[in-house]
Amino acid sequence: MCNPAQPGSAKPTVFIENARTRVTEWRFPKRGDATGWHRHDYDYVVVPLLDGFLELVDAQGQVSRAELKQGVPYFRQAGVEHDVRNGNDFEFAFIETEFLEPPDA
Repeated sequence: MCNPAQPGSAKPTVFIENARTRVTEWRFPKRGDATGWHRHDYDYVVVPLLDGFLELVDAQGQVSRAELKQGVPYFRQAGVEHDVRNGNDFEFAFIETEFLEPPDA
């Protein structure tokens, strides 16, 4: 996740990073652990590692709850701004792939 404006309690592990792609595992050990407020500068795909819920806090402080299913990816375009929190009573994790540059840029 790009440009975190405030630190969070979720644990990122970058597995791949090159000129075109960054692949990060995000782990949220307990309920309420969060990425911290951030803006996505790149298009990205998230693949949940298990079933669960994330709480998404937008710029106005509105909280929405997203249900995620293990292995079912979703795509978002650059420009998303939010804080992502674990909405479960157990550890939650996902893999995020950011597309840093188009293939023929």
